Amino acid sequence: MKLLATAGDRRIELTVERAGGAWSFRAGSQDGVLDVLEIAPGVYSVLDGDRSHEVRLWAGPEGWTVEVEGHRLDVALADPRDAAAGLAGADGGARLELKAPMPGKVVRVLVQEGDLVEAGQGIAVVEAMKMQNEMKARRGGRVVTVRVAEGAAVAAGEVLAVIE
Repeated sequence: MKLLATAGDRRIELTVERAGGAWSFRAGSQDGVLDVLEIAPGVYSVLDGDRSHEVRLWAGPEGWTVEVEGHRLDVALADPRDAAAGLAGADGGARLELKAPMPGKVVRVLVQEGDLVEAGQGIAVVEAMKMQNEMKARRGGRVVTVRVAEGAAVAAGEVLAVIE
């Protein structure tokens, strides 16, 4: 799967493939294989060759927050085929497409078409990697389209709802 990862002002194309508990990746010009085991909800043991890391992962305001060895990083993931990834809604009057940050399953839809929402209000709850993550509106507006239903599988970058 190809993703565009944004952390601060850095953007990097990321390719990941899963085979059992191992993940092969290519991040920019670097590649490798990581063995990953979830040891508690949102806590992972990651083996990189002979090095071991405890990685914590949770839903952040714009995507995911990752913590490794006391260092935190907010990361947004998007489908690189979407030229507007991360830019939708930059103009206050434009359409805002709320997208799934990673593959998962929709466990709750919190709004209906026509609802007025405020910035920070929950739109849908997506379960990914055994964690439930509330996807929130980045700005207020009217929900013009809800494109998912409870129980639906979603891909990274898939539009969940559109707000104007």
